[in-house]
Amino acid sequence: MIKELAAYEHAEDKVEATEESLLRTLTFAPSPASSTQPHTNPGYAKTLLLRLPSSPTDPADTPSAIAGMAMYFNNYSTWRSKPGVYLEDLYVRPQYRKRGYGKMLIQALAQDLGAKRQEDWVGLRVDGQGLEDLALGRTKVLRDGV
Repeated sequence: MIKELAAYEHAEDKVEATEESLLRTLTFAPSPASSTQPHTNPGYAKTLLLRLPSSPTDPADTPSAIAGMAMYFNNYSTWRSKPGVYLEDLYVRPQYRKRGYGKMLIQALAQDLGAKRQEDWVGLRVDGQGLEDLALGRTKVLRDGV
């Protein structure tokens, strides 16, 4: 999906990630089936994957296919004196868009972080109508990092 996102951004030649480097640096959130297992954090960034149901309602959908991902890591704002999370990538495959999956990924991210509601979104780059709609009315725009 990283290569798909790079193609969407017209930057396929910029991808340096390999399967090996991703395995060293990413942590995947536990699936619901393994939610009783403790969450380990060997990687720097965390990735949430959204899978379709094993019996999808749309006959064109592949059972258990990965429909989207959210990749994020912890950060801290010295100017605001607040910890936060940097959402590096939010990606839903084109054939699965307009189904609310982007919102589901944001909600899963909030749940993974133990957040009830995010009141203070800071958007440094918003791309795609779906993400703009999601952030509408909840975005505080910072200019030049201020």
